[in-house]
Amino acid sequence: MSESKWNRGVAVVGVGLSKFGAFKEKNSRDLFVEAYLDLINSMHRYDPKKVEAFYLGNFSSDQFEKQAHLAPILASWVGLSPIPTVRIEDACASGGVAIRQAALAIASGQYDVVLVGGVEKMTDLEIAAVTEALATAADTQFEVPAGFTFPGFYAAMASAYMHEYNAQRDAFYHVSIKNHSNGALNDKAQFGQTIRSIMESKKARAAQKGRPVPEWEDEIDFLSDPKGNPMIAWPMTLFDCSPVSDGAAVALLVSEDLASTFTDTPIYLVGSGQASDGALPERETLSSIPAAEEAGRQAYHMANLSPKDIDLAEVHDCFTIAEIIATEDLGFFERGAGWQAAIEGKTARKGDHPVNTSGGLKSKGHPVGATGVGQVAEIWKQLNGIAGERQVPGDPKIGLTHNVGGTGQTCVVNIFERRDLNG
Repeated sequence: MSESKWNRGVAVVGVGLSKFGAFKEKNSRDLFVEAYLDLINSMHRYDPKKVEAFYLGNFSSDQFEKQAHLAPILASWVGLSPIPTVRIEDACASGGVAIRQAALAIASGQYDVVLVGGVEKMTDLEIAAVTEALATAADTQFEVPAGFTFPGFYAAMASAYMHEYNAQRDAFYHVSIKNHSNGALNDKAQFGQTIRSIMESKKARAAQKGRPVPEWEDEIDFLSDPKGNPMIAWPMTLFDCSPVSDGAAVALLVSEDLASTFTDTPIYLVGSGQASDGALPERETLSSIPAAEEAGRQAYHMANLSPKDIDLAEVHDCFTIAEIIATEDLGFFERGAGWQAAIEGKTARKGDHPVNTSGGLKSKGHPVGATGVGQVAEIWKQLNGIAGERQVPGDPKIGLTHNVGGTGQTCVVNIFERRDLNG
């Protein structure tokens, strides 16, 4: 099934996002309602009575909020009871897997209309507790006892990549600069600032306090200075890491034949793949994520497309190295060429392969369960030409999402298509 066509077509007819960020006054219910109302506003015709099931991507509300069994609570909160609800946990890939599972349910004929949500409320805990909670997505028998946290895992992957391909650290900085530039154009982003504006703010604060003003000439100079960009786990610095975030995202999926009854601007889920893998010690390589390569292969095969057909992609840049590796795993660039492509601007909005126009996890934020659904929201906006200042030029028609869980033990890739009214 994973590489065949759907038994019937599946469409996305609306999306919604809460603001991503740190919100001490809000809980998961508040964030979900915000995203749900945004969904309603995104659609031409919406009738909640037509929703038959609800799939929720959520990594660990039981740890972050001490609230398990979240899916039926959220469904009730927006008046959808008594429809069946399912909470899906696949670490950071929870949202993307929820999208795929909802699509499979529709394709099978079980349901015609399914609401998919993703939510995480992470910032109520202190950072040490957040780190401990996130570590449960790693292998607690082999990875965690070795002393690794997630910055350490991806730092090891970055070190291996640099050694294997003689990559320059500046490549990571270019990913961060690009994604912050995109995030600055996204009103839902947690960090709506460019790296340059952050740099200039730090200079201004130093001057205000009567301290020596740093003499950073440009963004690379700033990111290369440990005083402005401290090391977290070599070679990953602060600005190589996605933040701890609160946020929610929703999408409404329906059978293809019903799409026009909800909206005039659907997009269609034409390819989907999911794969798994063991922990880092079990892999032959640290410079790629095999599950991502396999999930991408399945999705391309199902859609009868290739990497060159993808007009833009939202990939899982939990760390800057993860974006570079993803662009190679998905076939946009040859092995070892992704870092050079980042430096050359090939993944910019106006580049050959636009990646993370939303700002990515790095700038938009990474509320774990919401991330995969949020990626779909960006693709929906881009393919419908309503992404505003961050709109990809050239009338994009094919978009891809890539959502990774853990250190790469899970990956789901979904491919979406906009069709002209004449088919």
